Amino acid sequence: MTTETPVHWKRNVGLFLTGQTVSLFGSMVVQYAVMWYVTFETRSGVAVALYALAAFLPQGVVSIFGGVIADRVNRKVLVMVADGSIALATLALALLMLNGLTDLWIIMIAVAVRSVGAGVQSPAVQAMIPQIAPPDQLMRVNGFFQTIQSAMALLAPAAAGAVFGVFGIVPVFFIDVVTAVIGVGLLAFVTVPTLASVAAKQTSFRYDLVEGMQYIWRHKVVRWLLVVFAIIFLLTVAPSMITPLLVARTFGEEVWMVTVLELAFSVGMIIGGVLVSTVLGRFSRMGLILFATFGFAVFTTALGLSPNLWVFYAFMFGFGLLVPLFSAPFMTLVQETVDPDKHGRVFSYVGIVMALAAPIGMTVFGPLADVISVQLLLVVAGAVTVLVVVVAIALPSGRAAIAASRAVGAAEPVAEEAAGGSAPEAAGGPTPEAADAPAPPSRRE
Repeated sequence: MTTETPVHWKRNVGLFLTGQTVSLFGSMVVQYAVMWYVTFETRSGVAVALYALAAFLPQGVVSIFGGVIADRVNRKVLVMVADGSIALATLALALLMLNGLTDLWIIMIAVAVRSVGAGVQSPAVQAMIPQIAPPDQLMRVNGFFQTIQSAMALLAPAAAGAVFGVFGIVPVFFIDVVTAVIGVGLLAFVTVPTLASVAAKQTSFRYDLVEGMQYIWRHKVVRWLLVVFAIIFLLTVAPSMITPLLVARTFGEEVWMVTVLELAFSVGMIIGGVLVSTVLGRFSRMGLILFATFGFAVFTTALGLSPNLWVFYAFMFGFGLLVPLFSAPFMTLVQETVDPDKHGRVFSYVGIVMALAAPIGMTVFGPLADVISVQLLLVVAGAVTVLVVVVAIALPSGRAAIAASRAVGAAEPVAEEAAGGSAPEAAGGPTPEAADAPAPPSRRE
């Protein structure tokens, strides 16, 4: 259903990852600066919750259509158009703010517009990776992607703190515009194989939308993974979004405090990404996902019990360390078990869960943070996460999904041996169709 992975896949992957990472860097700078701006200007849990709604809700609504579009058109062009549109909207808003329109609702509009673009862009980006990387290299490519994203995440809060702290919020938007242009320019040089099903597509948009829903419902691995993904975002990622509020209320309102908080998280992600792309690359996908899931619960509780700021930073570092151990195996397992011509739709639902679970969680945790302490919220959220995940694993659907994922992992070494080694040494490896064959039917990232 796809063309074979090109022999120059390393060049393609390098350009793709570099362009997306540069673009993501600008987005992260905006994300940190705006979140801090809202936190410091209002010191309100409700305001932070409204920010989360603006940042994630539009993406969740649009993702359901963005995934269908990604399975019907050229994914490379779609990503370029979405990224360019976000840059244009951000530039327009920055110019408006330079002319005195600096109200909080203006910032929320900017966040919402960017969220709409992400709803179109994200499913296409994740769906492109199996098209340009050999099947037996997916885990390593995803791990490497997580590593360089984490490296940018290490620089982004420092840049956000410097620019926002010295010049204010408006210049942050210009950084995002420049990085988006660079990202689009690099992506233009990436060769993306064409899906044969796209060229022969004759079904309606509505048919593709319904087919994607039915496919996920019948796919035991993806269905269960989405449930776990939602749990993580509802019970650990959403509460973690109010950690800057905890810092501001408990330890102080200096910008360096929240900057170091994000740096600790990012350093953890870098180390985790390196581990996944090297020594952990051959471990069980599902085993890493479950280990990280319980780890998130433990560190969420630990954040609420931190006796001082530096211990708080240490636990946030641990939280960040686990992110690649969850996200890279999660994305790889989905890429390996889903039909290539349905990648866009499946990843759109991943995006929907990610986009909606966090704001839904924040509509609860945000207002509660104005009534009870953030520390207590974190402790309770971590404990509930453990309980819910244990139940999810014990259910028949959980056991079936884990067994099916192990079958996929057991088949991978056989495929690599048949290809004569890893993709860099073997020009003719297994086709993406074989590697991505779905299993029999029956979430911080």
